[in-house]
Amino acid sequence: MTEEILVNVTPRETRVAVVENGMLQELHIERGWRRGVVGNIYKGKVQRVMPGMQAAFVEIGLERAAFLHAADIIKPVPVAEGASEGEEAPLPPAPTRPIAELLREGQDIIVQVVKDPIGSKGARLTTQLSIPSRYLVLLPRTRVVGVSARIEDEAERARLKAHITSLAPSSDSHGYIVRTNAEGQPEEQLAEDVAYLGRVWGLIEERSRSARVGERVYEDLNLPLRAVRDLMRKDVEKVRVDSRETCERLRVFAAQYMPGLDEKIEHYTGARPIFDLYGVEDEIQRALDKEVPLKSGGYLVIDQTEAMTTVDINTGSFLGQRNLEETVYRTNLEAAQSVARQLRLRNLGGIIIIDFIDMTDSEHKRQVLRQLEKSLARDHAKTTVYEFSPLGLVEMTRKRTTESLERQLSEPCHECGGRGTLKTPETVTYEIFRDIVRQVRQFDAQRLLVIASPKVVARITDEESAAVAELEEFLAKSIRFQADDQYAQEQFDVVLL
Repeated sequence: MTEEILVNVTPRETRVAVVENGMLQELHIERGWRRGVVGNIYKGKVQRVMPGMQAAFVEIGLERAAFLHAADIIKPVPVAEGASEGEEAPLPPAPTRPIAELLREGQDIIVQVVKDPIGSKGARLTTQLSIPSRYLVLLPRTRVVGVSARIEDEAERARLKAHITSLAPSSDSHGYIVRTNAEGQPEEQLAEDVAYLGRVWGLIEERSRSARVGERVYEDLNLPLRAVRDLMRKDVEKVRVDSRETCERLRVFAAQYMPGLDEKIEHYTGARPIFDLYGVEDEIQRALDKEVPLKSGGYLVIDQTEAMTTVDINTGSFLGQRNLEETVYRTNLEAAQSVARQLRLRNLGGIIIIDFIDMTDSEHKRQVLRQLEKSLARDHAKTTVYEFSPLGLVEMTRKRTTESLERQLSEPCHECGGRGTLKTPETVTYEIFRDIVRQVRQFDAQRLLVIASPKVVARITDEESAAVAELEEFLAKSIRFQADDQYAQEQFDVVLL
């Protein structure tokens, strides 16, 4: 499998695309006026404690107060031996103390953002701080060393854990997660990361003491540097950057923290825009569509709602060559691969319900689930997939930290308010008739003027002319209709003259 990372830099927007075998798999966007805040550490002030929710709202200088749950204040050690990156350790659950015993209103507190503000919700916070580097994640005041579960070789896991344990200063009260990127790295590289994290933490402590409420005391790297730190592995063939200045910064960063890989970073000087390579721009446009075609002729329908995302699989024009069960099985196998890619590309998170086409063969169901899990293996976000439900649905979760691609690039339709549908001209016509009667009974007027969209007015004057005549006779009023291109299909005004 060949993998490339494309970095597109403009004055107000930076985009990073991960391309595998010539197909776009991930897209990350950072805009100058609205950088994400995940990973940033702030000095905050407790604004309101809510015992009924076991949570508090904390002012950290953002547009909305952020949310801090009691479980994120007294969380047990987050990663133990064998746990995945970012995954809580399988420790005995500790009882959560009442939030009122942990925080008081007006209290200053150091917190880290774990989820960006999404929709109407404020940022999600934790007091369990974590500072990432190339190969490690520092966990202040935890005294534990964990190894990513994606490093499967037991001997390598033991080697890495022994190195980190020996490298940590005896006076160090911090813990570490060994990241997947550390696999095969020599002790010298790990030692550099330990020293780097020590310097960063010292600076955070110093800033925390002097910072004002709402002030940021630590900021994660910008998008290009984060991409190199988190996405660049030995199997990445090239990192192409269309900005010479950014390219040089990435090379310096890579030479310092990942020697040998800096040679893979190159300045793209082609005449075509960099995102035209591999059709990335076209793929981004298609990622905003609800329907996703499959090569077989089937298709997916993806609906993102506030509560969850649903994915429906349909055979479409695919007829198969044997029987119905085999056709369904082949379509579902292809769909499982496509679903995994779309979740990653669209950055869909939270609860996801997949409605595969009904299968009766239990072995076919097992193979489809296996294909889905295999296709999700390269996803950087943590995913959990459950067995088929009695209704034939597959429930899964995908960790969400930022807005989906659709919500980053789009806004609700001004015509329909985000519903996705409009009232028909017929429905609006009868609403107008009812409003005319209501206005005449409430106010005294001899004539009425109705202003509406051209489509609605055309229907009234053509198909409902008899009804208008009956209404004028019933009310003993004159009614005139005026079309206005500025009016949306559902919008109208009844003016008394």
